[in-house]
Amino acid sequence: MSLKIAVLKETAKFEKRVAASPDTVKKYIGMGFTVSVEKGAGLGSSFTDAAYKEAGASIAASTASAVKDADIILCVQSPDAETLSATKKDAVLIGSLNPYGNKDDFKGYNAAKVTAITTEFVPRITRAQNMDVLSSQANLAGYRAVIDAAGEYGAAFPMMMTAAGTVPPTKVFVMGAGVAGLQAIATAKRLGAVVSATDVRPAAKEQVQSLGGTFVMVEDEETAAAETSGGYAKEMSDEYKKKQAALIAETIKKQDVVICTALIPGRPAPVLVSEDMVKTMKPGSIIIDLAAAQGGNCPLSEPDKVVEKHGVKIVGYTNMASRVAGNASALYAKNLLNLVTHLFDSEAKALNIDLEDEITGAIVLTEKGKTVHSNFTKETKKKTDKKEEAA
Repeated sequence: MSLKIAVLKETAKFEKRVAASPDTVKKYIGMGFTVSVEKGAGLGSSFTDAAYKEAGASIAASTASAVKDADIILCVQSPDAETLSATKKDAVLIGSLNPYGNKDDFKGYNAAKVTAITTEFVPRITRAQNMDVLSSQANLAGYRAVIDAAGEYGAAFPMMMTAAGTVPPTKVFVMGAGVAGLQAIATAKRLGAVVSATDVRPAAKEQVQSLGGTFVMVEDEETAAAETSGGYAKEMSDEYKKKQAALIAETIKKQDVVICTALIPGRPAPVLVSEDMVKTMKPGSIIIDLAAAQGGNCPLSEPDKVVEKHGVKIVGYTNMASRVAGNASALYAKNLLNLVTHLFDSEAKALNIDLEDEITGAIVLTEKGKTVHSNFTKETKKKTDKKEEAA
């Protein structure tokens, strides 16, 4: 008997993505799975029920009928308690479960005895690149950040020379040169902006410059030894931090658009643009804060709102990838297909949840009613130890 995959319709606010595309449904069926897609699941991404049916899926009238007897449940965000209670024991739930932000969900996973797998923890290793959801979604978030900035900003991005005069190019400053930041740099350059960027890692300089951006960083003897042998940034001296902060503050004054991309999993977002810095910006300037969901790189940003403070528009959309839902869903669905393929034993026609595997062991949160991920079992133990000490 073939394994059944259920694809859920997302219910989270502002979520338009879906966990499978018609193309990936075809691939799953080719692997021997049966697929049930909840009615309307793909509409936010322009994938119709008819397209899923043509790909070989059945259309479920409700969430409960989709997950009934499902061996694998694919989602974008963590499903609600009602959905979990309708799943069968030992089902495998795969999605971007946001375990640091949704710690209470562990109770639901364990009560339902599902194996919960979170895509955010896919390790950054070569053989897992095609499963890297964070990268695929951040790439589109960086692109969309620039498009939103262009939409909110009251001037053109490229320099234009006309008989009536010259339109100067927009100055864009990108803070953080990770996946989202690098795509933001590339997109802003394509639109004709003058782009500069900063990052805590000196090694990012070459990447920024390769995309046509100017790298903004205090360079002295200390930065020459600013990375560990593993490629991570070292803690800098207080004196260096003051010099870097002064340079950033001076740079921000001159910008038309600032795009903030710094996120640290499980922690509040670091403050990159203070209120004092905002006050120095030109009226009509734009800040796009991709970290608004975790407190914001600018403390004035508000989740899922566009606010104006001190004459500056601050955009705090928390789900930027969903604003490019069609592309985001197609890439996310392919990431999940590659992940399921990794877990699937084609000879046994069964999933192989091997916690000793470098990839699998990093992404499984719960199994058979227990939390198994070391990041959370340690935390649970610490809480238990504190209670025992208090007793």
